This record gives sequence, structure tokens and C-alpha cells, in this order.
Amino acid sequence: MTLILAGDIGGTKTLLSLFGAEADSPPERLHEQRFRSGDWPDLDTMVRHFLADALPAGHGRVEAACFAVAGPVRAGRARLTNLPWQLEEAELAQSCAVPAVALVNDFAVLVHGLPHLRDEQQTQLRSGSADPDAPRLVLGAGTGLGVAIGVPTPQGLQAMASEASHGEFAPRDSREWQLKQWLLADMGLERLSIERVVSGTGLGHVARWLLATLDSAGQHPLRASARRWLQPHSGGDDDLPALVAQLAASGDGLCRQALDLWLGAYGSVTGDLALATLARGGIYLAGGTAAKLTQELASDAFRLPLLRKGRLSSVLEDIPVTAITDPGIGSFSAACRARMLLT
Repeated sequence: MTLILAGDIGGTKTLLSLFGAEADSPPERLHEQRFRSGDWPDLDTMVRHFLADALPAGHGRVEAACFAVAGPVRAGRARLTNLPWQLEEAELAQSCAVPAVALVNDFAVLVHGLPHLRDEQQTQLRSGSADPDAPRLVLGAGTGLGVAIGVPTPQGLQAMASEASHGEFAPRDSREWQLKQWLLADMGLERLSIERVVSGTGLGHVARWLLATLDSAGQHPLRASARRWLQPHSGGDDDLPALVAQLAASGDGLCRQALDLWLGAYGSVTGDLALATLARGGIYLAGGTAAKLTQELASDAFRLPLLRKGRLSSVLEDIPVTAITDPGIGSFSAACRARMLLT
């Protein structure tokens, strides 16, 4: 068994994982440790510490590594926004004694895991017929909205990072127009990006708009939570998007409206991006909401706006839609990318 290292590097936390790689099966997680990123002077020192624990003397060595980085990667170099770390593939390979190292954007890296997903890591939301020679689209609604494209090549899927979520949010009807105007004024913005609405955070903003417009008496049970959610240092522990989803499931009318509006916007944006990339290889939904809202993402509230593209609707009708439900998909995908370095 060949040993490979996967890292998921964030400004607050870093997850390092040791995997075993076999030629004909997905990577197998052998050892994992989470670190507070700010406690370490650099990634090299952290990796050497991890490997000293994971690989006792004389018990093999790591042959390849991939580190998923929260930020852009250019020419094998990356700099984290919230850490004084400057990463470079060749320097990491030398200092960590790993023959091959790759740095990949932490969302684009998910593309490398797609061909190796096990059944328990995914849930099919909409059946279809995927074209193996066509691009694949990955979206992830979490704190923000991640977007990446997988382009087939003779060497496997090439991961293309994207900033599509920072395009302009385009309202489809009068309600979305009102929502947009309210958010622009409430947040003091000159323009409203897609991820301000289509993200986990966006669900919270949709709920705030409905509370402001439909709950003039201030009696809704989420009113106080919505105020605290905007003040992260207020001492509250309010996850407004999660509370909205919970109350919607229990029959709360305002929260049901918020969730349905959010699902419609998410579906519409997914269809737009699928057209932009001609993602006949499949659409994959990742991020924190994919596993939590699987049933809702399989509903007509999401599906119909995805398909409703006028003359181009037929292009989308046969594209399968899959939710990636594995919370460890980031390190798994980084391990899949690291294994590619062995060939």
C-alpha cells in the first residue's frame, strides 16, 4: 500500500490525513489529526510533527501529498488570507521529504474526488444520463457559494476553479427583485452578488427580509435570533440558517417561504451555470447544506427553476444531479489528487 498525505488548510483550522492508496480502489483513511493553524509558524513544521506521530520510525514514507488551500493557487504557489503562510509546492516537497506535492484551491479540489465517490458518500437527487466526456459542475452552498468545473482530459479530470458566485444576482420575479433591493439597502452594498442569496448565509438573509416585511409586529420566534446572528460577538450561539430550515420542516409559514425562495434561487443559478459550462457530465452539490437539505434539494422547489431555461431547457433535462453528503469530502478529494501524482 502506498502512503499519501492530504491536507485541508484553513485560516483557523488545518486537517491533515494519512491515506493508503491502492491502484484500483478509492484512498483509505488511516490516520487524521486537526490542528489550530495559528499555533504553528508554518505548514512544514506542522506536517513534520504529524508524520512523526502517524509514521513511527521505519514504517514507510509518504510518496505524494496534496494540500487544499482556502484561496487562489497560481503556478504552484499560494498565500492564505488569514495566515502569514506562503506555500510553494517545491519547497514543501523538500522540507517535508515528500517526492511530489500539489497545492489546489480548497473547493476546486472536490473535482478530483468525483470519479471515486462511494455510494455512501453521495445521494442522487435527480436521475439522468451523464456524458463521461463532458464537463462536470460542482457547487457548494455553505458560508459562501463555491463553484468549480471538472474538465475531462486523457489524464483525468482537470479542476478549474471559478469565482462565478460573485457574479450579479439576477432576480427572476418581483419577490426576488424586492429581496435584492432590500439587501442592497440593508447591507449598504452597491451590487448584490449571487452568493449573498445563494449560500447558507444567504438563507439567513432571505429570512431577515421576510421578518422585516411580514412580521411588522415583531412576534416571530426567530426575531431575536436574527438580531444576534448579525452580531457574532454578542454572546449568542444562533445559527439562523439552520433554525430557518428546522422551523420550515415543522410547518412555520414564514420559514417555509424563506426556504422555498432560497431553493428556487439556488436551482435557477445551478441551471444557469450548467448552461454556461455545458455540464452534461453531471451536477454535484456539495457544501454544508447538501447533506442537511437533501430532501429539499430533490424537490420541485429546486428542480423546476433549474430546468426552466426557455429554449435551452432541453439541454438540462438529461443531466443527473447528485448531493455529496460526506463531511470528509475535502481531504478525501485531496487524497485522490495526491494519488494522481504517483503516475
